[in-house]
Amino acid sequence: MEPVITVGLDGSPESLAAAHWAADEAERRKVTLRLLHAWPQLVPEPTRVPAELDHNYWAKRIVQKAREELQARHPGLTILTNLVAEDAETALLQAASESQMLVVGSRGLALAESYFLGDISMSVVARAEQPVVLVRAGAREQEPSSASGGADGVVVALKLHGPSDELLGFAFRAAAERGVPLEVVHGVNVPLFAYVPWGLDHNVIDAITKDTQKHLGPALRSWREKFPGVEVTDSLGFEGASRAVVQAAQGAGLLVVGRRRHRPPLPRLGPVTQAAIHHARCPVAVVPHD
Repeated sequence: MEPVITVGLDGSPESLAAAHWAADEAERRKVTLRLLHAWPQLVPEPTRVPAELDHNYWAKRIVQKAREELQARHPGLTILTNLVAEDAETALLQAASESQMLVVGSRGLALAESYFLGDISMSVVARAEQPVVLVRAGAREQEPSSASGGADGVVVALKLHGPSDELLGFAFRAAAERGVPLEVVHGVNVPLFAYVPWGLDHNVIDAITKDTQKHLGPALRSWREKFPGVEVTDSLGFEGASRAVVQAAQGAGLLVVGRRRHRPPLPRLGPVTQAAIHHARCPVAVVPHD
């Protein structure tokens, strides 16, 4: 199967914003874009039936209208449309398994209340075998198209002492394709004894910083060598990992977070990923890893 990026469409402004983001990404990666709309009540394609009698009219209109808008903006991009008679969660998970990434829309604090989003999208994010990107409706204005690169860089939340290759690989590639800097954020748990009446004990913080840097450097070394053109900075957050990541993502073009793969029926998202999905204003890529 040829490389493809799939976006879930449901007619909402959020899903259309996701489609534009996915089109930009597909053009950057030089792959095909697939527009997916799932509806259990989809019926076999009728022949020579007036629009007012076509039960699939609105489903077809959703993908056709999006395709026309995207094709006008990306004339050289191959765009496929896919209507499936399945529930949205099943269709999205299947599409994710066949794609380089899956893209869906999000309203941030309150995921869009539609059959594609809400509880369904959270379940898909927690179970998909490939990266899932959630895009808010304002993301089209925040991130320019591939012709001018990303917005203000890519941010990746890195947890040390665990697998990180898939996460860092996605983040470095995203930064390289956009020609923007990459900021690596690591949240540090500060011990209680480090808190003093005037704030944090500088000696303790310095010791924690030096120890963290000893592990952070080796974790990034091979990726710096693979992507020498990417400007990389790293930062430590002493106010908690979730807050540090969300703050670092302010003004970013893309936030990359990870989640561990879990065997059904216990898919779940960690606190940092949950915070990113609900609070970050930029697109959020959730990358599964072992």
